Amino acid sequence: MSAVVKQDLMPTTADNEGATILSVISRAASDPNVDIDKMERLLQMHERMQAKQAASEFASDLAEMQDKLPSIGERGNAAGRYTYALWEDINAAIKPILRAHGFSLTFRTDFSDGITVTGVLLHRSGHREETSIKLPADSSGNKNAVQAVASSVSYGKRYTAGALLNLTSHGEDDDAYSASGAYDYSAWRDAIKGAADKAELDGIAAELKSQQNIPKEAMKAIRALWSARAKEIAA
Repeated sequence: MSAVVKQDLMPTTADNEGATILSVISRAASDPNVDIDKMERLLQMHERMQAKQAASEFASDLAEMQDKLPSIGERGNAAGRYTYALWEDINAAIKPILRAHGFSLTFRTDFSDGITVTGVLLHRSGHREETSIKLPADSSGNKNAVQAVASSVSYGKRYTAGALLNLTSHGEDDDAYSASGAYDYSAWRDAIKGAADKAELDGIAAELKSQQNIPKEAMKAIRALWSARAKEIAA
């Protein structure tokens, strides 16, 4: 048997420590005179070690998976104001990658006070991370009440999935994405969409002028987003 194989079969330090604690717990449990407080402390120590190991495995697999996650085309259109990636496109793109790396993504919704969507990223180790967003019902575009709620839930899924996995997207026509060598301008897009007033937009414009490394086609797309947002704020 090769040295490499032997090394792979060696138990980790965490495994050894966990086995030792379990052995102590097992022996203590068979002792009728065992100190219950000490037993509980041992169990708590074992649980903390398991949680630490699970978190380490989560972080390792997440880091490995990051490079596999694609940039997703923006087929959604908000009345011509901006484009966005549809949840069904995001889900279809990430689900097989998540599964291959031992992850699953689920959601909880709460309608007791507005619409709260919570994304939960669960790893095979048992560790999980989650994030939430609270939204009003999206009644834009003459949606009825049911459509307004569904639209907000869909937005919540897109938002929380993006936050948990650091997802990026690009225009469906691929103008700035392919012509600029896959330049990722999602941060500019998000900043423009999030601008609350003209002053914030002017600040973004000033920062754009100072950038020398943005490809021409990407800059064109960013400016189009800026102009659309400026018109929206002025309306």
